[in-house]
Amino acid sequence: MAEALQKKLQAELEKYQQLQKDISKCMTARQKLEAQLTENNIVKEELDLLDASNTVYKLIGPVLVKQDMGEAKATVGKRLDYITGEIRRYEAQMQEYEKCSEQEREALARLQQDLQKAQAKVAAKA
Repeated sequence: MAEALQKKLQAELEKYQQLQKDISKCMTARQKLEAQLTENNIVKEELDLLDASNTVYKLIGPVLVKQDMGEAKATVGKRLDYITGEIRRYEAQMQEYEKCSEQEREALARLQQDLQKAQAKVAAKA
């Protein structure tokens, strides 16, 4: 019986460790998105300072190409919306992982207690 509990505990521990890795991946991705959001907000602020007489260029590969001011502002706005949506998605995913992680932690604690009881019974019989 103790061996079966030990194997079950090991399996639950592996699930818990995988959840922790997934949470870490989500946090890393979210941090990258936050950096992109900050960068794009700075670009938007800079574009807002310009008037219609200014020329805006877009870097495409090694070449700077002239771009319409309205098009540049629209592109940055769409990018900001996309990044904000992705951040929300990762936050929701992280909350789900955290909830599952808490459930796994509780299951691990119960299994450890059961294993200790089983080992105590075996020790008492010996």
